[in-house]
Amino acid sequence: MIGVCGAGAMGAGIAEVAARAGHKVIVFDAFPASLERGAENLRKGLSAQVARGKLDGGEADRLAARVEWTEKLEALAPAALIIEAIIEDAGAKKALFSNLERAAPDAALATNTSSLSVTGLAAGLQRPERFLGLHFFNPATVMKLVEVVPGLATDAALAEAARALMERWGKKAVVAKDLPGFIVNRLARPFYGEGWRALEDGAADAATIDRLYRDLAGFRMGPFELGDLIGHDVNYAAARSVFAAYHGATRFRPSLAQGALVDAGRLGRKTGRGVFSYPEEKRAAKAPAPAGDAALLARLLRDGATIFEGARLLYADGRAAGAVACETGGSVVTVDYIRDSDATPLIAFAASDARARRAAVNFAARAGKDAVEIADRPGGVVLRTLLQLANAAADALRDKAASGEAIDTAMRAGVNYPFGPWEWVTGFGPARAVAALAAIADETGDAIYRPSEVLRAAARTS
Repeated sequence: MIGVCGAGAMGAGIAEVAARAGHKVIVFDAFPASLERGAENLRKGLSAQVARGKLDGGEADRLAARVEWTEKLEALAPAALIIEAIIEDAGAKKALFSNLERAAPDAALATNTSSLSVTGLAAGLQRPERFLGLHFFNPATVMKLVEVVPGLATDAALAEAARALMERWGKKAVVAKDLPGFIVNRLARPFYGEGWRALEDGAADAATIDRLYRDLAGFRMGPFELGDLIGHDVNYAAARSVFAAYHGATRFRPSLAQGALVDAGRLGRKTGRGVFSYPEEKRAAKAPAPAGDAALLARLLRDGATIFEGARLLYADGRAAGAVACETGGSVVTVDYIRDSDATPLIAFAASDARARRAAVNFAARAGKDAVEIADRPGGVVLRTLLQLANAAADALRDKAASGEAIDTAMRAGVNYPFGPWEWVTGFGPARAVAALAAIADETGDAIYRPSEVLRAAARTS
């Protein structure tokens, strides 16, 4: 039997996942109304799956019958594993775990915390070796990732058994060190932070920046539309929490502009206004780009530079167009990162002067792409973000937060990244990434862009 504490969206989702795996599940909540909502939400969710043909009615009934709902903590006594999914408050969680040790003395206990120390939550327990973190992602029924987080006292056999159990539940289970943010909430920070910094620098407007992340790199959503969906209060609190937990010694800082948005109550979709306003105005369908010379852009990406209409076009090397023009003379265009030259509908560029701008627009037209001009800043928009994600991954490897493979799996399965950050930098080239980061650090004067020592070591051996 599996026990779940908390009948909210996350607790009910975990209960459904366990029931689907064939377990009898009992969900505890101290509030009857929460239990009623949890049970109703489970039924509605199963009914919706039946309506979509993803589940037959009989199986939906059997799944619902496997889940029991209770206000009595002692009802969890038969459970082999109890997963806590209550409010993200250390005091409330510790009090619950202390009571659970008495109510279910034979159970292993797990916390679904996303931000609190697993070791800290285990402090004071009679059997801290029987305690660990199992961090599911919302919605638990859909998201594949579970971070398995042993505390300092967690028995290694329990951690391995929990990892194997999560895999049997159909999850991608990765083992993470008990560090602030674990893997995903730590490594995801530059995605938002760099988006906000690009906006603050005037690189482009928010909608355009979101489009660059989608069309150039393949992210499902840009940082602003995703922040609006999550809620800026939640997102900003996570940024501040991780930053504070590392005493500010990180590559990411909370955005003052996002903080102002929170102070103004513009939290996103749930308040009707965040970076954007909701409901959104309907946008006209975009006309398909005209056919062009597909090989033209592919050659630029392959060679890294080309001359077009008297301007020098440089591909994604971290330098600003104006800086290169000052060093070498002439008109310079820098082109932001492009994951797939065939698939992208656009080219994002910065120009050192009017001649360079005309050349970039004409180059894009010849290639059959939209031309999107961004402000001239080192690293562009997308490249700088990807480099900082790689830097964050390298720092996580340095801190032994997880393996490179686990980091990549976590970011793909936990936040739907199109690639893992270590996978990306390996393909981009560690030496090339180090050079680009050094250029950004030199021009901005900001130490957060200095290449990680792990990244430098990878560059020396690549």
